Amino acid sequence: MQVLHRPGGVVRFGPFELDLRAGELRKQGLKTKLQQQPFRVLALLLEHPGEVVTREELRQATWPADTFVDFHEGLDAAIYKLRNTLGDSSEKPRFVETLPRRGYRFIAPVEVVDEVHPKTIRVRNLLMIGGVLTAVVLALLFGLNLAGTRDRLLRRTSNRRIRSLVVLPLQNLSGDPSQEYFVDGMTEALTTDLGKIGALRVISRTSAMHYKGTQKNLSEIAKELNVDAAVEGAVLRSGGRVRITAQLVEASSDRHLWAQSYERDLRDVLVLQDELAQTIAKQVQIKLSLEEQTRLATARMIDAEALEAYLQGREQWNKWTEEGVRKSIEYFEQAVHKDSAYAQGWAGISDAYNLLYMFGYAPSEQVLPKAKTAALRAVELDSSLSEAHVSLACVMRFEWTAMEKELQRAIELNPNNAMAHQYYGYLLSALGRFDEAIAEMKRALELDPLSPNKQNSLGATFYRAGRYDEALEQFREVPDPDANSERRHRRMAAIYERRAQQREAANELLIGLRLAGEKELAISVEQKFISSGYWPAQEAFLRGDLREKQKRAKKGQPALALAIAGDYASLGEKDKAFAWLERSYQEREGDLMYLNVDDRFAALRSDPRFQNLVHLIGLG
Repeated sequence: MQVLHRPGGVVRFGPFELDLRAGELRKQGLKTKLQQQPFRVLALLLEHPGEVVTREELRQATWPADTFVDFHEGLDAAIYKLRNTLGDSSEKPRFVETLPRRGYRFIAPVEVVDEVHPKTIRVRNLLMIGGVLTAVVLALLFGLNLAGTRDRLLRRTSNRRIRSLVVLPLQNLSGDPSQEYFVDGMTEALTTDLGKIGALRVISRTSAMHYKGTQKNLSEIAKELNVDAAVEGAVLRSGGRVRITAQLVEASSDRHLWAQSYERDLRDVLVLQDELAQTIAKQVQIKLSLEEQTRLATARMIDAEALEAYLQGREQWNKWTEEGVRKSIEYFEQAVHKDSAYAQGWAGISDAYNLLYMFGYAPSEQVLPKAKTAALRAVELDSSLSEAHVSLACVMRFEWTAMEKELQRAIELNPNNAMAHQYYGYLLSALGRFDEAIAEMKRALELDPLSPNKQNSLGATFYRAGRYDEALEQFREVPDPDANSERRHRRMAAIYERRAQQREAANELLIGLRLAGEKELAISVEQKFISSGYWPAQEAFLRGDLREKQKRAKKGQPALALAIAGDYASLGEKDKAFAWLERSYQEREGDLMYLNVDDRFAALRSDPRFQNLVHLIGLG
């Protein structure tokens, strides 16, 4: 191939500049994210503007010989990323034109701003000569294996310490936004399958989805998540067929270690996910145990319509809104109607009914029996499904030993199930086993580091354990507003109250009220604090809080009895506190599990009524 020019400084095209010396792509002067491999492809195309650069020429020039990559899939991914960055398209290209079965051509006008200085060329040539000499020496050492040098070098290069990774949101290649639920579902499924490998720490879907559409480069993402590598890829769904392209990228070097493309019938996609997880484990040189191999070989063919309904259900469930949860039930029920042996569908039904109660959208007697029936069916159909054991544990109100066994089994089946670790932390905290509880909550946060919910849970566990400095540290790091803001600030107020920092305590109460939308009560409490001090202000807060919660309880909103009992206990009105505790027990409120470690009820613990209730719920 004839080289028209070989730029060594800055090359300008359209609004872009490629700086080869700095290794940067800039758009209108601002640095633009472009990973290593797409950068190399662009640089080579710019060396030959207007000419066809074949795929083989790209392979020889830009793909290291020691990289274990399916080149063709890796190149397709690199071209896709390059076009995304340039705002280009294959249908109407402005920069990179595809020539089917031949290669690619850069078609935009190119201006060479800065040619390579002769001294730079001499240095490059010297480096090339040095590289050749090094290669010769290494060849001799490998051939002779002098003093075991070959073995040591091989051992060193093969020992990639990849023990943590994230599956970044897969890209939707269909061009149809309505298929996003399917692509996100594939991301979640691959994450779940990789999570079954005990030697890997796999970041949960919740945190990974923060990077959907992000402009951050891989090194930034890896630093934020504390991972060694990332799985990137794309999904193309066409009718009853699905094509998944995946690649494994080492975070520290941005090296593409492996890439592969798979195409299957839609009904085989669960088997494909298992196969993909096993391949990635092999690439990061993790030896799977016999049990792990078995877990990754249990997927079966699934009715295509059942799979679609399940994925749409999970998309709705993940919204954590009443409308979303109720819609998810419809989809999950469609899934099990199409395939009655679909364990994930039954687990989804259980999770949805459980959320309806947890968020106060439905009374316990209306939804918890349905949640338990569905969870039992899921475990019966697939006892190796970690999520099903978590679903069952969540509805085992006051069956603490059985709940613990289910959560332990869930973690055993999928050590990276962040929710299983979190719920186990809840149970251990309720049982007063705080060191174990904190360890589980920390593990949950390691797996889901961008989740405010996990951060709140760790802070609450420190709070219940009486480790107030650590609780404050966790609570302060959670941004407002979030679903737990009011309760979190109330706990922070209690900590400051114990430290006799009354101004800080009052401030936290006011923040919680304003975040909850209780502006009038916040004004009243603030005025009472200014005129009369902290304790009258706190009483005003508790009285106002009681009025609001009792109004909601009269309207039929469930899951409020324990909160009302806590307010009465804090006011010293024991009889009313016990009346609402009894109601909480009748409604099977999940948070009643914390009765022995909830400091609001400390003054009630010597009362025989308290000990009787503790016995009834199985905590004593």
